[in-house]
Amino acid sequence: MEAAMDLMRRISPKESETALSALLSLLPHHSADLLSQVDLPLQQVCMDQQLMKEFILCEYNRDADSYRSPWSNKYFPPLEDGPLPSPQLRKLEIEANEVFTVYRDQYYEGGVSSVYIWEDHNESFIACFLIKKDGSRTGHGRRGYLQEGSWDAVHVIEVGPEEEGTAHYRLTSTVMLSLTTEDKSSGTFNLSGSIRRQMSHDLSVAEGHLCNMGKMIEEMEGKLRNSLDQVYFGKTREMVCTLRPPPDGIQLRLPEN
Repeated sequence: MEAAMDLMRRISPKESETALSALLSLLPHHSADLLSQVDLPLQQVCMDQQLMKEFILCEYNRDADSYRSPWSNKYFPPLEDGPLPSPQLRKLEIEANEVFTVYRDQYYEGGVSSVYIWEDHNESFIACFLIKKDGSRTGHGRRGYLQEGSWDAVHVIEVGPEEEGTAHYRLTSTVMLSLTTEDKSSGTFNLSGSIRRQMSHDLSVAEGHLCNMGKMIEEMEGKLRNSLDQVYFGKTREMVCTLRPPPDGIQLRLPEN
């Protein structure tokens, strides 16, 4: 199991689904652990036909072959007996989607975001915050540097029951990055990878759950971006400059989007 997880951490997000399927065939007795610990790139985006808003398809809003929209709380295709959050959690889910849309526009300059919340045992709940951005020239990329590019962020927060005005929050975040540039002078360049981190806090609920969850996600995303910059971009820049030193006075800059 340890070797399997080590392999999945090093595999390209584009090939992670194929690799996971192969590992499930090789290690059927570890299927539950693999499925719970391995994050795959987010699926396609669907349009809420009732409110004409996009939402992300994933396992967290799926029941049978239908997916629940966080905007209208309806399943597409229609499903009569699909599970729905309680009225209290539904109110929190609506507010979270509105706030997270603003957050996404400010930090990502586009893309699609969705927030799903559902009940857990022991009077607690789980919230999943998703961001998917197509950074290619034909997608949401505004600078036009990338031939192909995608950023998938998955933040799952387990919120424990309130005790004496505080609650325990456990955040598990995964970011999957893939980009390709193509230029006549430098040729084709491809970079992809994923990173996963966890964080736990006991916080006062005086300002509300949404405020606490938002602060944790913002802090975690900052750490993840720094790690990606150091591990992937920093190491790639070092290797390229070693193999093909740029002319004097020219600083190598990897494309951003």
